[in-house]
Amino acid sequence: MKIPTIHGFIDRRILINFTVDPDIIQKIIPAPFRPKIYTGKAIVGICLIRLKDIKPKGLPNFIGISSENGAHRIAVEWDENTQIKEGVYIPRRDTSLKLNSIIGGKIFPGKHYLAKFNVVEENNNYHIDFISSDNTKINIDAVETNDFDSNSIFETLENVSDFFEKGSVGYSPNGKKFDGLKLNAYKWKIRPLNVSNVQSSFFEDQAIFPKGAVKFDNALLMTKIEHEWKSVADK
Repeated sequence: MKIPTIHGFIDRRILINFTVDPDIIQKIIPAPFRPKIYTGKAIVGICLIRLKDIKPKGLPNFIGISSENGAHRIAVEWDENTQIKEGVYIPRRDTSLKLNSIIGGKIFPGKHYLAKFNVVEENNNYHIDFISSDNTKINIDAVETNDFDSNSIFETLENVSDFFEKGSVGYSPNGKKFDGLKLNAYKWKIRPLNVSNVQSSFFEDQAIFPKGAVKFDNALLMTKIEHEWKSVADK
C-alpha cells in the first residue's frame, strides 16, 4: 500500500517487551517471516504510542491529527534480494481515533481496531489501559527509572536499543498481503522503565500462546521524537 510520507511527533512511546520460545512464534507468524532470535529467544511486545500532529509531510502542523495507539509486535527476519532483513510483524493494531479504524487497511497500512484508552501520566509514572471493539484489553503501570532491568536477556540498555532501532520496518496483515511501513525517527533515544503491572488479553490468549509462554523481559520509553512514516513494498 503506497501512501505519501507522513510526518509528526511521537509524544510518548512505551515498548513492553517479552520473550517466547522461537518454536511457538514460528507456528503463528506467516511466511515469509521467521522469528528474530536474541540469545535463544524470540521477542514480542506491546507498543503504546501517542502520536501528535500527524499529516502528510510538508503540510502545517495545525492540520495534523493526534491519537493514542497500541500495537502487538513480533520481532522478525525475512530474506529479500539475497539479504536478511529485519523488522516487526504486527498481528493487531488498536487506536483511539475513529478515522484510523475506518481508513486502516484501506488508505493507511494495517487494520486498526477502535479502542477506548485511559491514560494517566504524572511524576514519571505511567498508567495506560484500553479496551478494544472486540474486547481485547491492555493494562500497564510503569515508572521511569535510571536502571535498566538487570534480569533482561539484553543485559544492557545499549543492547536493547540497538535491537529495536534496527527493527524500524513493520508489516501488518491485510487480506492475502502484508502492508509495510518504515519508521524514521529523527533521533533515537530510549530510557528504561520499571513495570509493576502488565496485562494483555492478546498475549494471555491460550488459543494463540500456551499458558506461561510469554514472559516479561523489559520496558522502554521514548518521548518528544520528531519522525516520519514511509511506505515500503508490500509482501
